[in-house]
Amino acid sequence: MSIVIDGVAIENGFRADLVVENALLIALKSIDRLSAVHAKQGLTYLRFLDLPLGLLMNFGGETFKEGLRRVVNQHGSVEGSHLRIHHPIR
Repeated sequence: MSIVIDGVAIENGFRADLVVENALLIALKSIDRLSAVHAKQGLTYLRFLDLPLGLLMNFGGETFKEGLRRVVNQHGSVEGSHLRIHHPIR
């Protein structure tokens, strides 16, 4: 992915594993356990791409549930989004 910081374009800034419909970044891992640095890296990618949501998916843990983490960029901006998970039932 190319990124622009302060008007300077970096052609190969980083590699995104998956970007779904320019709305969701998915970062794939295969390690024993996710740590805080992985969430921070995902948030940095979301900020560079100006995307609201990301998922960290770790396939190296004992269960997939423990290896799945949601990362939110600009939390206030996804309030009305269809991507929000816990919206009230009307």
